[in-house]
Amino acid sequence: MSSPSGGGYRATVQAAGDREMPTRTAGTRTIPGPRGRRAHRLLPWPTAPAPPVPAAPGPRPARPLALSSVTATAVLTLAGCGVLILHLVRRQTGTTGLLVGLGLALVPLPFVLGGLAWLNQTARVPLRHIVFCLGWGAFAATTVAILANGWTSTYLTAHQGSLGEVLGADLVTPVIEESAKGAALLVLLLPLGPRIRCHGHRTDRPCASVLRRLPGPGQPRGYDRRPARPHARDRLRLRPYLRPLPYLRPYPPTPDRPRARARPRTLAAGVVLGGITACGFAFTENALYLGRAFTDDQQQRLDSIGLGESPSLRDFDGTVQTFVLRGLLSPFAHPLFTALTGLGLAITLTTGRRRLAQLAAPAGLLLAMALHGTWNAAADLGTHGFLLVYAVLMVPCFAALVCFAAWARTRTARHAARRARAPAGVR
Repeated sequence: MSSPSGGGYRATVQAAGDREMPTRTAGTRTIPGPRGRRAHRLLPWPTAPAPPVPAAPGPRPARPLALSSVTATAVLTLAGCGVLILHLVRRQTGTTGLLVGLGLALVPLPFVLGGLAWLNQTARVPLRHIVFCLGWGAFAATTVAILANGWTSTYLTAHQGSLGEVLGADLVTPVIEESAKGAALLVLLLPLGPRIRCHGHRTDRPCASVLRRLPGPGQPRGYDRRPARPHARDRLRLRPYLRPLPYLRPYPPTPDRPRARARPRTLAAGVVLGGITACGFAFTENALYLGRAFTDDQQQRLDSIGLGESPSLRDFDGTVQTFVLRGLLSPFAHPLFTALTGLGLAITLTTGRRRLAQLAAPAGLLLAMALHGTWNAAADLGTHGFLLVYAVLMVPCFAALVCFAAWARTRTARHAARRARAPAGVR
């Protein structure tokens, strides 16, 4: 015996089946449901996704500031050395002497930096390396020189007396100062790691925008060993481990010249790096000597005439003589010394001759020390002896440096004009 509900259900299903089914159109398919009463839906066939429409070019988003850990360490180190050297100079000169020394030391600085900037048009050393070398010479090198010179002078004077003072000024001081200034060039070539970025332990998001992650153990570094070349046997073993700098690379070997060779840009870069470092060193040293001379003159004037009369230029003869000697006659002395170190290092990094590569950098450093020692010893020879050394040694060396700068500029301009005239395939 059938129930009325069952008959109604069969009638409903039959009525749904008697209804007209929707017609299938092109490009569609029917999805049947698990039951007959479910409506049949028409969906399009899956097709390939349309290519994305390129967005209209808009302003580029600002990149977050990313400061490498090495750069941050260098900045903090130079800042600490700057504070320390400022304290050391102020302790020897006083506040007034420090301000006077800094003001007078700024007078020759634009001329020296202008000459080196003119030569840098050939070398094309980046600004960050120039700023680093200037800060190293003004802060780090002078801090090392003042502390080391003080210790060695005290030791030699205690054991050798007056002879120790002469040895300290003419022999030990050039070694310490030129080594401290030349260290800036080696720091630039150190194979320091790339950027590091720290990540949080929970969110895996960068917790500081000043650091980036080191590459994994399988990823090569930018300063790894370079592939062997036909002229690799003529290169020093140390060179592949140094950081490759674009302005300290040799000419590639050619069929007519199988050995790598130095080019005017690399030689000019060595001179610029050494000169900039020595320029910062000379600025701080001039501030120290000029401030000390001003303090001594001021104290002598107070001891002789007191505060009753107004000061005149004759009361500061020591300051005037020091300024004429260091600011007018020899503003390029320290850049000339350290330029020899940079030139020797540039030759070592770029030449293909093994013997020359081994001797160039030590010879440049030793020549800088010898020239510096001779310059210091000339101060003890009196006025006539000093002028003789200045005319016979310093003026020809400075003229040779100027001739080298002019040659590098002319040679580079000639090569640029030749490359501009050459066809694209020959370039």
